[in-house]
Amino acid sequence: MTGILSQYMMRAIVATTALVLLVLLALAGLFEFIAELDDTRGDYQTPQAVLYTLLRLPQLAFEMLPVAALIGALLGLGGLAGGSEIIVMRSAGLSILRLSGMVALTGFTLLIFTGLLGEFIGPPLDYYARNMRMESRFRQDDDRFGKATWVKDGSVFLHLERVSTEFDFGSIYLFRFNEANELEAIAQAENSGIGFNDQWILQNFRETRFHDDGVQVVASSLIVESFDIDAEVLGISLVKPQSLSARGLFSYIGYLKRNSLDSGRYETELWYRISRTTTVMIMPVLALAFVFGSLRTGGAGARLMIGVVIGLAYYLASAMLANSGQVFDLNPAVVAWLPSLVLLFITVIALNRIR
Repeated sequence: MTGILSQYMMRAIVATTALVLLVLLALAGLFEFIAELDDTRGDYQTPQAVLYTLLRLPQLAFEMLPVAALIGALLGLGGLAGGSEIIVMRSAGLSILRLSGMVALTGFTLLIFTGLLGEFIGPPLDYYARNMRMESRFRQDDDRFGKATWVKDGSVFLHLERVSTEFDFGSIYLFRFNEANELEAIAQAENSGIGFNDQWILQNFRETRFHDDGVQVVASSLIVESFDIDAEVLGISLVKPQSLSARGLFSYIGYLKRNSLDSGRYETELWYRISRTTTVMIMPVLALAFVFGSLRTGGAGARLMIGVVIGLAYYLASAMLANSGQVFDLNPAVVAWLPSLVLLFITVIALNRIR
């Protein structure tokens, strides 16, 4: 019997959550499209703006799922409470704890969907959309279009220019330092690429080495270097944190820490993404606490208003804390988890007050 009731509640919550998510995506997509129309140039015109907006929808859905889960659960459970179905379940012997477990199972299902969406669907499509937009805008303006980047490997700093047709990358500059952070050598290669076994192939290489007794210049048409940097790390360095999967974020954070570089921005995004995904499971249980009492007899409008207020407060608090954490150098894990922990605390208190 409990299994049937769990499936019944799950269908009610998932159906309303899907409906709320569609409405939120329609509004967000519309605003995104309007914003893009103000910035069309080059080959990036209305059709490309439509494509960009559509490709961004999975990532927007991932960001909105906690709010959609709360509003959807309030509407779905509120409908059951309004028909006295939840009261009948309690009269049949189901405790608040048991009901919470049944609702949490639905939240866990939404959590899995959110995790898959935020890991395998949203980030790659978001990256493709941003890359397509930039290429369309600046395809005919080579001076402004490019993907130059700086990377560090121990005591060596590398500056790579835009991609070349012959190699994976264009020209490259190398700056070598000693243990005392003194410049030892400056080198340049006209073309560079990563070959087999992650070895770097540098073409038309020229290096200037600084010694105590003079300067030495070394030149070669082709050399092979070994750096602890592969194509994946270089690709990640060109991508915004929002367009990276959790695996990409974790890999790049490791690279930054190994080279004593600031990883706060990427750690904040990683913990923010994990906490946001986990919050999807908390939201339906929080909604269960609100459907008892006055909201049981209230209409869908009252439940919708409660969901919008709480969801908006959570979204604003999460964004504000994430940005403040980077500005004031706060612990990324604490900053990212604080709104979720507050919601969990409110949920526990509200459920304990139900008689």
